[in-house]
Amino acid sequence: MALLSVHNLSVAIGSVSPLDGIGFTLEKGEVLGLVGESGSGKSLTATTVMGLLPRLGGRVTQGAIHFDGHDLTQLPERAYRRLRGRRIALISQNPMTSLDPILPIGPQVEQPARLHLGLSESAARDRAIGLMEQLRIPEAATVYRQYPHQLSGGMKQRIVIAMALMADPDLIIADEPTTALDVTIQAQIVQILADLVADRGLALLLITHDMGVVAQICDRVTVLYAGRVAESAPVRAIFAAPQHPYTRALIGCIPQENQPRGSLRGIPGTVPGVKDYPSGCRFHPRCAIAGPICQTEVPPRLLSERAEIACWKPGEMPHV
Repeated sequence: MALLSVHNLSVAIGSVSPLDGIGFTLEKGEVLGLVGESGSGKSLTATTVMGLLPRLGGRVTQGAIHFDGHDLTQLPERAYRRLRGRRIALISQNPMTSLDPILPIGPQVEQPARLHLGLSESAARDRAIGLMEQLRIPEAATVYRQYPHQLSGGMKQRIVIAMALMADPDLIIADEPTTALDVTIQAQIVQILADLVADRGLALLLITHDMGVVAQICDRVTVLYAGRVAESAPVRAIFAAPQHPYTRALIGCIPQENQPRGSLRGIPGTVPGVKDYPSGCRFHPRCAIAGPICQTEVPPRLLSERAEIACWKPGEMPHV
């Protein structure tokens, strides 16, 4: 049984339904990339798994989220609080705003271990500094006493990772953990995350719009577009032979070495807002191979052993 299994998940917030039939699985020791442009539903999917939908109007309308055999959609809030930070941890999107600016780093890193593991102040301190050293934070004992404004963006991101690891979780959800970092620091953070999965055997759900990062670290990829799964497959299959036009377009946005000047192409248009989702395939207004059926009918989900695609013309290439 997979550690995390999201099945046919649909979410409503007020009168709109931003997620429709989302599904994927994640095993221990595996990295699953949840990819797509801003507005595709990646962070909302993570929010739903964490049980943090808006209290006013946010609700799961269909499907299930199974974690270690238990359906989280049926879990009372008190039980969910025992789970968050302990077995499921979140690395939030912006480390600059994730840390309390008026508290030293140490107490913030310690909090999950003191809350969930019942460690004493001294034991939590030792654990925090040891973990910070493992994450290659130089002079960890000094950083422990500093405040967030004294740290660089890359250092803040490592602190947020340390907070996520303090209670030794089984699953980490990393919501675009490299977005605000320069390329060199980004590579270091990606390597740290890969090492954590390999060394600790935890499961990592990596949310990103960067297909380059996906190629570096992920075992499998689920591509979201406008609240639906477009394609899901092992990472090698995705890059070797992407079947959905949206997946091909995302990969086409990756700069290549020695690429001719002016040959890099973006994806025309933008992801529609939740109130403007088109009928049929939601990607059809931006798709180079869309036909009449794509505009009116929701594409079927074509399933194989470890892959899924929702497209009327899988694998078809646009005419040049």
